[in-house]
Amino acid sequence: RQMCIRDRIDAAQYAKWDRSIFQEMRDGGVTCVNATIVYWESARETLSAIGKWNRLFEQNSDLIFLARTADDIRRAKSIGKTAITFAFQHCSPIEEDIDLVEIMHTLGVRFMQLSYNNQSLCAAGCYEEEDPGITRFGRQVIKEMNRVGMVVDMSHSGERSTFHAIELSERPITITHANPKSWQPALRNKSDDLLKALSESGGMLGFSMYPFHLKNGPKCSLGDFCAMIASTADLMGVDSIGIGSDLVQGHGNEVVEWMRNGRWSKEMDFGEGSSDNAGWPSPVEWFSGNRDFNNIAVGLAEVGFQKSEIKKIMGENWLSFFDNAFGPILSLIHI
Repeated sequence: RQMCIRDRIDAAQYAKWDRSIFQEMRDGGVTCVNATIVYWESARETLSAIGKWNRLFEQNSDLIFLARTADDIRRAKSIGKTAITFAFQHCSPIEEDIDLVEIMHTLGVRFMQLSYNNQSLCAAGCYEEEDPGITRFGRQVIKEMNRVGMVVDMSHSGERSTFHAIELSERPITITHANPKSWQPALRNKSDDLLKALSESGGMLGFSMYPFHLKNGPKCSLGDFCAMIASTADLMGVDSIGIGSDLVQGHGNEVVEWMRNGRWSKEMDFGEGSSDNAGWPSPVEWFSGNRDFNNIAVGLAEVGFQKSEIKKIMGENWLSFFDNAFGPILSLIHI
C-alpha cells in the first residue's frame, strides 16, 4: 500500500550519478538526498568533483538542483524536483588548511565526516584500536564548521571521538548513516550510551540499510529493521531519528576498494575483517533503490508508529535539523 509522505529525505547516498538515478528519485518522491561527493580526495580533486556535479545540475535541471538551505528543500518539494546536498565522508578535502572549511561551504558542502574508519587529522575512525578523541586541529575544524554552518558527521568515527565531538560542538552533530551496536555489533554501529548522548544534545541519527550493518545482512527483514527503529525511538525519542540509507548504486568493486583503501594502504582492507566482505553486498529485498522508500513507511506503520511519527522519521526531522544547521549563527559571527 502507498503511504502519502511528502517529505522523504535521505541523509546518505553514493552513486554513479546519472539521469536514470535522478528520475528514480523523483519516482520515489524523494525530496532531498545528501550525496557523498568525495572520500579520500584532495582539495583540488574535490573541486573537480563539484565541477562534475555542476554539469549534472545543468544537464538535469528538470529533476535536481543544489540545496544550500532548508528552504531550498521545501522548494524542491513544491516544484517536484529533488534537492541535493553535498557531503564529504572524510576531512581530506580541507587538507591542513582551516580556511578551506568556509570555502567548501561556499561551494555547497553541508556535511563533513571528521574521519572515515581511520585516524585522521581531526578524529579517530571506528576501525582504530586506540581512540584519543578529537585532535588539536579537529577542535579548530569543529569551531569553524559551527561558525559557517557545516554539519559535523561522525558516522565512521570512533566512540570516544564521537562523544568528544558532541561535547565540543556548539551546534548539534549527526551520525548520518549507522545503526545501534546493541542490535548489530558492526564496528561502525553506535552504542546506546552514545546514541542517547546524541539525542540529548539535539543531534540526529540516520538509519542505514547498508547490509553489512544489518542483522542477518542482505537477508535482514523489513520487520526486523523497523522494529530496530522502534526500539531506538524509545531510547532517543522520535524527534532525533531519520533515514540515512547509505544506498550505493552503479559502482563496481574498484570503487569500494577506493572507499576502503584510498591511498593509505597497499593491502586490501576488508572492513569488518572478513574477505567475504571484499565487494559490494547484495541489497535487502525491500530496499534496492529510491523507488522503495514507501516500503519503509509501510513497515514503520506495521510496527506501531503513528502517521505523524512516520512523517518525522521519513523526512520532517531532517528538515527541522537543516533549518538550524545550514547557516551561520549570530552568536558565532564577529561583528
